[in-house]
Amino acid sequence: MRRASRRFAASSRVLRHGHGNHHHPEFAATRGWKAAQKEADLPTKGRDAMIARSKLLGLEAASSIQDRDISMMSRGELPHFAGINTFMKAPYVEDMKDVGLYDAAVVGAPFDGGTTYRPGTRFGPQGIRKISGLYSPYNYEMAVDLREQMTLCDVGDIFTIPANIEKTFDQISNAVAYIAASGAFPIVLGGDHSIGYPTVRGVASVTSKRIGIIHFDRHADIQEKDMDERMHTTPYFHATAIPNVPASNLVQVGIGGWQVPREAVPNMRARQTNIVTMCDIDKLGLEKVAEMALDAAWKDADAVWLSYDIDSIDCAFVPGTGWPEPGGLLPREALKLVGLVAAEGLCGMEVVEVSPPYDHADITSLMALRIVVDTLGSMVAHGKMGAHKKIIDKPFVPL
Repeated sequence: MRRASRRFAASSRVLRHGHGNHHHPEFAATRGWKAAQKEADLPTKGRDAMIARSKLLGLEAASSIQDRDISMMSRGELPHFAGINTFMKAPYVEDMKDVGLYDAAVVGAPFDGGTTYRPGTRFGPQGIRKISGLYSPYNYEMAVDLREQMTLCDVGDIFTIPANIEKTFDQISNAVAYIAASGAFPIVLGGDHSIGYPTVRGVASVTSKRIGIIHFDRHADIQEKDMDERMHTTPYFHATAIPNVPASNLVQVGIGGWQVPREAVPNMRARQTNIVTMCDIDKLGLEKVAEMALDAAWKDADAVWLSYDIDSIDCAFVPGTGWPEPGGLLPREALKLVGLVAAEGLCGMEVVEVSPPYDHADITSLMALRIVVDTLGSMVAHGKMGAHKKIIDKPFVPL
């Protein structure tokens, strides 16, 4: 036993000091080592183009700068703390007629006129964009580089009408419909969850196909009205009244706690939605819940929309939200679930209820950013980016 231990110690020293040509078998089988190998297969064309563009537009750096990839003016990914805050410093597409040139388009829906408690989600798109400068487009564990494997743009914000929720809904539906009809994958940054109705209405208007919804939330959001209006507690009553968005394909994950109004529950029963509580997640496990959600959302459907309410995550991790609720998902659980459901493909997504005025150190905005990029990363890794285009069979007709 002692001789075997000495042999293992000697081999460990060889590995630690960089000698030898193989890993210990247990480490060679890890995802960590496999990801390191996969990075070698990723292209650098996008990065090279970014550097060339930065130097062309931002001019050559001072002669004292040894790294000649650096430009005089920040025009690319670096420094992370500099530059204009588009989403992950993606190109800003001011002319909406060009949106179809990209695989995916980020659009802000800065609206909090549907909130019933804490406002501030109108600043959500700005908050998410601001912290998005922290990230690079490469994810080590996924072995994905979004800059190299897809094209992404930021089209700015929808012109919402602060005092009129119905006019704002029309603006949002038109914007999402236009993006979807162009073939780009719509990524909507909210905004409160009232936008969950007009976003789905926008996609549904440019397809005759059936759409399912996977909805992460602590709240049911399926009342018909709240305080006599359509609010952020009502989107899925109205979304599932759209002919090609049946309630049987609505899956609601994380529902529970002390903030589910009883007025919503009869509608859940009447429409027979698919509901998963946090207790269900604890009992069944993440993989099983994702499997169930996918089965229900995709049953007889042609595409699935992802709606992610940031308050589905425990409020210890996301304080910057309008309706904080303890007992929700842990960040790692949330990312695992999002990755699993996105792997089957989506026709669009939204992340909602980020309220920067109540945030601390941008951690809620950062979590919302991570939901978006993990969704994109999973779709790219599984070859699903662009798969939604086949359902678009109707022209954009503005409201």
